[in-house]
Amino acid sequence: MATVYKAKCHVLNRYVAVKVLKEEFTTDEEFIRRFKAEAQSAAGLTHPNIVSVYDVGQENGIHYIVMELIQGKTLKQIINEDGALPWKWSVNIAIQIASALESAHKNNIVHRDIKPHNIIITEDGVAKVTDFGIAKAVSNSTITAFGTTIGSVHYFSPEHARGGYTDAKSDLYSLGVVMYEMLTARVPFDADTPVSIALKHMQEKAIEPMKLNPAIPFAINQIIVKAMQKEPSLRYQSASEMLKDLGMALKNPEGGFVEEKNVENNYTQRIGTITDEMLEENKKKVEKKKEGKLKQYFKKHPRMKIVALIASFALIFITTIFITKFAMDIGTVKNVAVPELVGLTEQEVQEALKGTKFTYEIIAEEYNKEYEVGKVTNQDPAYRKNFTIKENTKIVLTISKGTEMTTVPKVVGMEYETAVKEIENAKLKIEKIEETSEKVQEGYVIKQEPVENTDIEAGETIKVYVSIGTGKEQVAVTAVTGKTEATARKELEDAKLKVEVVYEEDTSKSDGIVLRQSKNVGEVVEEGTTIILTVNKIEALKTGTVNVNLKSLLNYSKPNTTNEEIQVPKVKLEIKVGEDRIHNETHSKDTTKITETVQGKGTVTVRVYVDDVLKGTKTLDLNSSNPVVTFE
Repeated sequence: MATVYKAKCHVLNRYVAVKVLKEEFTTDEEFIRRFKAEAQSAAGLTHPNIVSVYDVGQENGIHYIVMELIQGKTLKQIINEDGALPWKWSVNIAIQIASALESAHKNNIVHRDIKPHNIIITEDGVAKVTDFGIAKAVSNSTITAFGTTIGSVHYFSPEHARGGYTDAKSDLYSLGVVMYEMLTARVPFDADTPVSIALKHMQEKAIEPMKLNPAIPFAINQIIVKAMQKEPSLRYQSASEMLKDLGMALKNPEGGFVEEKNVENNYTQRIGTITDEMLEENKKKVEKKKEGKLKQYFKKHPRMKIVALIASFALIFITTIFITKFAMDIGTVKNVAVPELVGLTEQEVQEALKGTKFTYEIIAEEYNKEYEVGKVTNQDPAYRKNFTIKENTKIVLTISKGTEMTTVPKVVGMEYETAVKEIENAKLKIEKIEETSEKVQEGYVIKQEPVENTDIEAGETIKVYVSIGTGKEQVAVTAVTGKTEATARKELEDAKLKVEVVYEEDTSKSDGIVLRQSKNVGEVVEEGTTIILTVNKIEALKTGTVNVNLKSLLNYSKPNTTNEEIQVPKVKLEIKVGEDRIHNETHSKDTTKITETVQGKGTVTVRVYVDDVLKGTKTLDLNSSNPVVTFE
């Protein structure tokens, strides 16, 4: 009915939708007057599932409605793209539409053009009903031009198509048709012309949606059937009543699946009102078509009718027995319970269907953990308690190929991303476990569980251990040579390095300073690395005493007279520190005792020679508390 533009309101600085009425509708002044009245009534509606109307007006012969701009798709677009919608989502949308209609009906406004094209689903999944511009306020006159009816013919209620009185129940009929299309991806009635479609709404019964889509729960099927009753009194009497049933149906679902089909070109249009004369004329056409050429021949040749009657009686008499028997055998096709075949082998399926008129067909095989090889994993129609189908229905089966096996690929040493592709190609899942490693580069696989070439079920999870490097921080070694041991130790330990100290004597350097460090300055190492420091340690000189008692050692005594020839022995005292001789002196005189003071470090070796003959060797520990050695 209108062309829609996106526009910007400069007063409130927001985007809006502007509907401009098509020129063909602007020539009818009575229509325009009523349209304005009803659009203004719709502008008073405020509901989260109704597109808000901001303004209704006219300028330069252009009639327009300013409405809320909704970002999303129409329900028709969604059905065209996705086909039959899931029943839970469909019921949720129906609840929102019914809630919008409930609000409108309480305000005495009937929409009269409920269809998927007038329902917008926002990006957040909220259903918004729009186009109340042609709705009928109950207190006003119906917008019906002379001899025409306005609306969308595929979604008409019978009374709407007839041009009769429409009320809230007409909207509920249209909602039933919308639900029908959401769940089956097709409208209940379709034909070549709008008038033919309207007649079907008035005269024919729609195929139950459950027969087109076994996935539809029984309760939802019944709600649609009730909403689409030809007689308004047999439908839901209010949107509140329908809302209650929709809410209850969500708690008790049943389902299955069927093929999807789209219906196009369900546009809002103007068609001729269906009159009683049109109905009568249509009935005569149908009856005339049924008469056929033979009946017309008998009308022209009455005598031949008698001959034909006699021949007919003879033929009837002969064939009655066969017809009767055939009728008894065939009978009426009954509705019987669906057999449960899932979990059975093909042979067991044949046994289960023996004595029934069901047939079956295996259409596919699939891997399945739950069912062994050769057993049924799925059937269509599906088994449901208290659900019946025609007794001669073909049941479509899917058979299990058993558990799918696969071989674990080798991914150790691969980059993680490459390993993921290898494992997914083998139809396995992956679990990443990060681990530190000093040998494997960061981002590469260290190990896997289970190991390569293991045969396991497809879909199982492979644990992959991935290196994150050493996990330790890198530290640059600082210069500590020439610093005191305490300072050097603190600097290195503050840098999270360990310190080990060895001592060495260098008399040319100060005592206690670092002579060398085991890692070069600036070298990058991991935190916790041990740095060996060589520290200068100068030992102090110690003093010891060496006593030689020659008289006791040599049993020596002075002569009694001066005239006696005196022979004085030569005594040599040698003192060494290691191989270094620090004292070497020969004593040649009348001496009964020799005392020498020794200064040095550590252990001193002392030897006594008499006339070049070694008489004794002793060691002197200068570090002891009493460094004294005595030769007697």
